[in-house]
Amino acid sequence: MTKPKIQAVAFDMDGLMFNSEDVYFETGLRLLRLFGCEYTQALSNALMGYTPQNTFQGMIDAHNLPVTWQELQAKSDEIFLSIMPDILQPMPGLFRLLDHLDAHGIPHAVCTSSNPRLVYSMLPIHDLERRFDFILTSDDVTHGKPHPEMYLRAAERFGVEPASMMVLEDSHNGCLAGANAGAFVVAVPGEHSRDHDFSMASLIADALDDERIMQIL
Repeated sequence: MTKPKIQAVAFDMDGLMFNSEDVYFETGLRLLRLFGCEYTQALSNALMGYTPQNTFQGMIDAHNLPVTWQELQAKSDEIFLSIMPDILQPMPGLFRLLDHLDAHGIPHAVCTSSNPRLVYSMLPIHDLERRFDFILTSDDVTHGKPHPEMYLRAAERFGVEPASMMVLEDSHNGCLAGANAGAFVVAVPGEHSRDHDFSMASLIADALDDERIMQIL
């Protein structure tokens, strides 16, 4: 693997920075049970990394639900926010990696497909909002992952070429978005994404503080 010159780092959030995929999965279970339906791991895998509209429309299409995606999102957000404080935890290595980036003066940002209401409810729990140069959410893009728009916007905000930006992702769709943008993609698979296809990633890491990530940075 050729070592690139990395000038900035873009973090996905759900499943990468936090175990929030656990929260989302439990939310999906409770949400679809309201309609007498089951939320499966296969459906979760298919929707992981999508924008809220595509995620909830996917649930509706999969089960022919008699609601709009906006109505389903509102109910999902209600469930998520009620259970999130008891479940949410930072992923292993997150703070060590952030400390390393700060020590070396490498700018870093959050680039998540989640809606701002949930993003800004999670980040303050561990005082993380202040640790990033900027935050991009689903409201900041027209096209969700795996479209490259999120990471192209991030590179523009950083003022670097995409090839000089490291993208940290835990899902197939997220890694594909980074690869489509021309970034250096590092997959950090989580419990809910270990079976995803990460063939487009330049590196598959064991955790956020994997020594191979540190060496590249």
